[in-house]
Amino acid sequence: MTALTITPAQRKSLKADAHGLSPVVMVGGDGLTLAVIKEAKSAIKHHGLIKVRVFGDDREARVAIYEELCDKLDAAPVQHIGKLLVLWKPKDALDEAYANLARSSKQTKKSLQTSQTKKSSSRSSSGRSAFERAAAVKTSKSKKRPLRSEAAESKIGWSSPGYRKAVAAPAPIKKRKVRMSSTKKKSLGS
Repeated sequence: MTALTITPAQRKSLKADAHGLSPVVMVGGDGLTLAVIKEAKSAIKHHGLIKVRVFGDDREARVAIYEELCDKLDAAPVQHIGKLLVLWKPKDALDEAYANLARSSKQTKKSLQTSQTKKSSSRSSSGRSAFERAAAVKTSKSKKRPLRSEAAESKIGWSSPGYRKAVAAPAPIKKRKVRMSSTKKKSLGS
């Protein structure tokens, strides 16, 4: 069988890691060809944990492909569910060190994002609560849109979305006089 075996705890952890993966190698109707094995070797060397999809309805043939792949790749069988096979091979520590060394000299997009998030987290802890920050956002001035009369002069025209009608300023509200009944006047002493 395979040279590599894993413990049940490792298998459980690897199954969880493989859950979100998509199959990177597909085994078609021709079965396990040299090209498929070469691609699987490349994928397992690069990723360590891979999913393989086998197109075929014969379960015994899928099991045979699974065992043969594990033997040829020196990988551990993790999971076989339906037409999906999950294989794992530990990455070489030396290869990982070289990969990390090559990446450390470059600034990757992820490293740039982490530095920005650290800055924003220090800014958010400036003593203001989340409610105060939300209130500040809500009370900030809204963008002023051009009036219809201004838009008529532009190329777009006033009927374009985003323009509001030019409306005259509302008249001041007049206070209504309230009449008092004669009994209230007598009680107030006027």
